[in-house]
Amino acid sequence: MILVSSVLFSVLILIVILFQVALAAGMPWGEAAMGGKFPGKYPTPMRFSCLLQITILVFIGLVVLSRAGVLLPEWSSFANTAIWFIVGYLVLGTILNLITRSVWERRIWAPVTLLLLITSLIIALS
Repeated sequence: MILVSSVLFSVLILIVILFQVALAAGMPWGEAAMGGKFPGKYPTPMRFSCLLQITILVFIGLVVLSRAGVLLPEWSSFANTAIWFIVGYLVLGTILNLITRSVWERRIWAPVTLLLLITSLIIALS
């Protein structure tokens, strides 16, 4: 179960990272992020914020995969604790994506975030 969860988590986090890369590069998908506050192309400051979000998402992915025993075994002690902060973060993210005014976030990102939450919880409990 942990292997399936870690593969699914990896695929989903990569999709989210690629979406952030696309927003940073100027794709007009702003309506599907940040509550739809910036429809179309993100303004320049928000495009730079995507770079920060990408960094955070990569870190989250590395922690989860370390906890799953897939990558970075030297992080295992840190990952055993950090995984619970990530689970909490994903609980909050799922709630926010479910209550957002953006229809696209509710349709696309709420299910993705929920699956990230479920897979990270399976890994955390393993």
